[in-house]
Amino acid sequence: MGIFDFVKKQFIDVIDWTETSDGVLAFRYPMQDREIQNGGQVTVTDTQLALFINEGEVADLFTPGRHTLSTKTLPVLTNLRNWDKAFASPFKSDVVFFSTREQIDQRWGTSQPITFRDKEFGAIRLRANGTYSYKLKNPKVFFKKLSGTREVYSVSDLEPQLRALVVETMTSFLASSQIPFLDMAGNQTKFAQTLKGALAQVFEDYGLSLETFTVQSLSLPEELQKYLDKSSQMNLVGNMQKFAQFQSIEAIEKAASNPGGLAGAGMGLSAGMAIGQNFNQAMGQVAQGSPGNSTGGSAAAPAEDPLVTIGKLHDLMTKGILSQAEFDAKKAELLKKLT
Repeated sequence: MGIFDFVKKQFIDVIDWTETSDGVLAFRYPMQDREIQNGGQVTVTDTQLALFINEGEVADLFTPGRHTLSTKTLPVLTNLRNWDKAFASPFKSDVVFFSTREQIDQRWGTSQPITFRDKEFGAIRLRANGTYSYKLKNPKVFFKKLSGTREVYSVSDLEPQLRALVVETMTSFLASSQIPFLDMAGNQTKFAQTLKGALAQVFEDYGLSLETFTVQSLSLPEELQKYLDKSSQMNLVGNMQKFAQFQSIEAIEKAASNPGGLAGAGMGLSAGMAIGQNFNQAMGQVAQGSPGNSTGGSAAAPAEDPLVTIGKLHDLMTKGILSQAEFDAKKAELLKKLT
């Protein structure tokens, strides 16, 4: 080494890392030809951890605080090469800093649908997406499995690997859990919590801690979604009789309060009564023809629809045969039969 090179050579007394940009997980302090001065200081902030690396091997872990690099505080230094007997010379090793801040708003999603067998619908293809956040927890594991000797290792470098791990774990989880799709879609928060538990160990294997995990959307192929929509519509048909009765009652209420009697309610009353009669007749036919009906089709004719009776009573009231009070009392009695 020439005199000029010796003068140019620098000894490092203070080693620290100021995080000037977001998204950096690991940062190797730039040594180049510089050497660490015996007794040098390593400063680690509250959101950092640091590793002392000797010839590619992890020698020590530095937690937040100020650390002195000497043979008294770092026994591994006594084994470093190129040290004289007094151990007073500078030495060359690496110091790698790691950010322990929570990396929030990380996105995951299925680029291709996940196929699994559902209890109700058979084999279906599911798409899903959401967010998650994590922290770097074990820098020794992270260094050995991911960052290595790279000068900078960022969130964007890790993102494709984590996305693949999430989808792979989700696929395995769905194949073994046998949770129906409708249960997953109906309670996405609980499903996300369950899936987070399955992912926790996967993240830990890379030295990471999974902090949050959310499922924002679960979707099915268009043809299966149409089928589910049709099923929902069919379920509503069972409530149509009550709806028709409600409309008929509304029409009769309007007629009773209208000075023109039934003519004031007009088409509303007639349509409501007709719907009520049609539903009652249809339901009566189904009941008579059902296997469990002991009458076997020879049952007596069903009683008159209460709505028809109310209409006739109202007509009697308008002709003066019944008083308003008598009509109201009888109407209330008949309406109870509909509830």
